[in-house]
This record gives sequence, structure tokens and C-alpha cells, in this order.
Amino acid sequence: MNTTRVTIDPSFRIAEADRQLFGSFVEHMGRCVYGGIFDPGHPEADSLGLRQDVLRLTRELGVTVVRYPGGNFVSGYRWEDGVGPTGDRPRRLDLAWKSIETNAFGLNEFMTWAQAAGVEPMMAVNLGTRGVQEACDLLEYANHPGGTYFADLRRKHGVDAPYGIRLWCLGNELDGPWQVGHKTATEYGRLAAETARAMKLIDPRISLVACGSSNRSMPTFAGWEATVLEHVYEHVDYISAHTYYDPSDGDRASILASAVDMDAFINDVVATADHVAAKHRHRRRLKISFDEWNVWYQQRLQGDLDRRGWVEAPALIEDTFTATDAVVVGDLLITLLRHADRVGVACQAQLVNVIAPIRTVSGRPAWRQSIFHPFALTSRYARGTVLRTEPDGPTHDTARYGEVSSVDLVAVHDEEPGALAVFAVNRGGDDLTLDLDLRGFPALTGAEHVALDASSESNTTNHPDRVIPQARPRPVVDAGRSSVRLRAASWNLIRYTPSRSD
Repeated sequence: MNTTRVTIDPSFRIAEADRQLFGSFVEHMGRCVYGGIFDPGHPEADSLGLRQDVLRLTRELGVTVVRYPGGNFVSGYRWEDGVGPTGDRPRRLDLAWKSIETNAFGLNEFMTWAQAAGVEPMMAVNLGTRGVQEACDLLEYANHPGGTYFADLRRKHGVDAPYGIRLWCLGNELDGPWQVGHKTATEYGRLAAETARAMKLIDPRISLVACGSSNRSMPTFAGWEATVLEHVYEHVDYISAHTYYDPSDGDRASILASAVDMDAFINDVVATADHVAAKHRHRRRLKISFDEWNVWYQQRLQGDLDRRGWVEAPALIEDTFTATDAVVVGDLLITLLRHADRVGVACQAQLVNVIAPIRTVSGRPAWRQSIFHPFALTSRYARGTVLRTEPDGPTHDTARYGEVSSVDLVAVHDEEPGALAVFAVNRGGDDLTLDLDLRGFPALTGAEHVALDASSESNTTNHPDRVIPQARPRPVVDAGRSSVRLRAASWNLIRYTPSRSD
């Protein structure tokens, strides 16, 4: 059997695993909000219409941050439509997703939901059809204590204390020609800089995310980041990155290696940001907010949009994910962790129904998709310091990415209890032995090995547990080394804990 060897040592520190890396995304798209987190009349809905089964699964998933309300939706959104008495809220055309927006759910409902879910809100402002003033109005409504028009309006709406929302996105994907209010990099950069300046005058404690490229294949990629950052670098805290990986072509070897592209994407954005920093003598190093990422069968979307008229909450891209998709998601999480020194926020898109780890149907219990499991386990055990690893082992060829390492992995050391978690993916077509040199941790013992094997199996409402992590033989540590079998095309969590002394 082929062997991949790696040395894991507590001195090979990258950075702390920021809890904000385990974010998600709730957009007014399809049935993510209506019929997802908000479903009045459902047996599990509370008096406010919030689905308690979805809330329980959100907490189990380990989500820490949720971006809201978009996404493409935010580029045409009037936030004022979603506050105040529900009966007074207008119905609007949502140009992003060709839908009717009822505005029955808005900022205050979302904040109530976020508090119940135990997540930090990440709010986006509309810089597509709106600008500086509207962003400032929203921030005043959300964060200012009182004594001003919008702060007092919030209090009139029944929310006395300010929300103190810390994370804010300056628009969404404005490099994309599909975006309502699409702009050039110069147009967006100047608007984002002016908006950032004004918002920080209202609340200097906030952190701001500038729009990076919608994906790495955009013709303006890197040039967009360079131009935007020329304008906004000193005013923002993050530059965003978005990416989705499409398994529709059936190229299994390439989709399993998708993290190779995400890794290159992060490196390219970091290099561009650091170039701007060097050029302008900025000492602060900007971080990335990877606030949209996932597997997505993208070819289905246009058909969903074309086959209907203007309706409320249509079913959009409700992809049913396979066990193979779960392995890919696990590897993308490995990549985000490996870049913990430069990726400070990450949000899997989206939380419910829309390419989501949680699915619902009317009147039935919510269930976990296959991709739920690697996210939940990584969020639970990736606590502490991310350690640099350099696997030495076999490679294989892929059509999209050329020659790639068969094994991808990252290690996280939780110093307080002395635990070590190794997240590993075997992307190749053959079983492998993972040989871990753990001599830097003299008192570890094997605790657990769980895995998901790639396959075409999926979870459904009638079979919600068809794809779940399976226990493997507990790893053994002998003279500071541990050998673990990684099955072909599998995601693995291998945990070690301190040995107990007699």
C-alpha cells in the first residue's frame, strides 16, 4: 500500500483557528428564508415562525457567523422594507432571483433568529442600487443607542438596545455583470471607500469586508482586487473571495481535487493584497473573508429561473449532495484552516435548502445532507492552533488541475487539553497508509478515527441517515508514530488525546 508521511510538531505554528472560519450564509433566495429558517404554520415553528428543528441543526452544525441578507439579493434590497409592522411592509420584485419578496422577514426577525441560533451576524449593505447614505442609515438603525431618527425608529419597532453588529460587507460581487448595479473596479472602489469612511464615523468598532472577485476565473480577477484595494486598503479589514465547484461533468478525480484551486485562489489574493500593502507602505496585513464557498451543480440554476414567472419563495438550486460532495467539502475546510493566518472569516453558502447542509420540506422534519457532517465535525474539533504540515507521498493526475497530492491534510493542536485533531482527505483512487510522526507530542494516545467514503449515495427526507461518518479502527501511537489507513476517496478525522497517567 502507498504511504504518505508527515511530521506534526507543536512548534510548526500557522495561526489560531479563528471560530469565524465556520460561518454560513442566509440569503433571501429560494427557500432559504421562507420555508427554511422561517416557516409559520410548520409544526416545529415557534410563535415568531422560526423553525426550531432548523435552529437545533444549525447549533449542531457548529455555525459561528451567518452572512445576511445576500448575496445577489442585497444589491437591489431596501432594508427599510423589512422593518416595522409586518402588515405595512411592501411586496417587491427581487430582480436577482426573479421572485416576489414579501418582506415578512427582515432585519429584526433575522437578529432574533441569530440570537436563538447563537451565531454572530454578518450584515451586507446594498452598494448596487444604493450608496453611502443608505448604508449609514442601516448602521445607525442597527448599532446606535438612541436619540437619532433611525436609532429611535428601531426602538419604536420594539428593539430598545442596539444590536452592535460588528461584521459588515460592503456590497456583493459587484465585479459580476449579472449583479444589479454592476460596477467597474474603480467605480466600486471609490464608493466602497467613501461608504467605509462614513460607516466608521458612526461606529469605529465595526469590521468591513470589501468585494473581491466573484471567482478566480473572472476575466478581471486580480486586477479587480488590485484596483479596489488601491482605494479601500486603509479603510477595510477584509477582502472577500467566492468560489463554487461544480461536479456536473462527472470528472470525479477533478472534483475531489477542488481544494487545489481554492488554495491557489487564496495565495493569489494574498499576493495581490500584499503588493498593494508594499506599494503604499501599509504595515497591516489584510485578511480574506471567504464568505461564499461550496459544491454547486450550477447548470441547474438557469433552468429554474427560466421555467417560471414571478412567485414567492420558489425552490432554487436545492441540490441533493452525495457522499463524494461531502469529501470535497471536507477538503475545502482543510484548505481554509491551512490558511488561518490570512483567512479570517469563511461562510459556506447557504445554510438551508439552497445548496445547503440542512434541507426542509413542508410539514416534515428537517434533515442533514451529506455535507453537514464534515462541517460539523471540523467545527467541533478544529480548536486551537493550526500546525503546518508537509505531506510526502504519492500523487495522481487530474484533468483540471494536473498532478496533485493524493493526500491533503491539516492538524490542529488544542493546547489546553493537549488534544490533536488531524483532518485528512485521500483524493486518490487507491487506499493509502498515513504515517504520522508525532514525536513532538510525547504523551498522546489514539482517541478516534471516523471517515466518510466518496460515493453517489445521498441523504433524503425518507432516508436522512444514509450517509453518515463511520467509525474506523482507533489509531495506535507506538514510539511516537501512528499509522492510519485512509481508504480511497475519503474524508477522515483522526483524533489524539493526552495519555492518562496512573
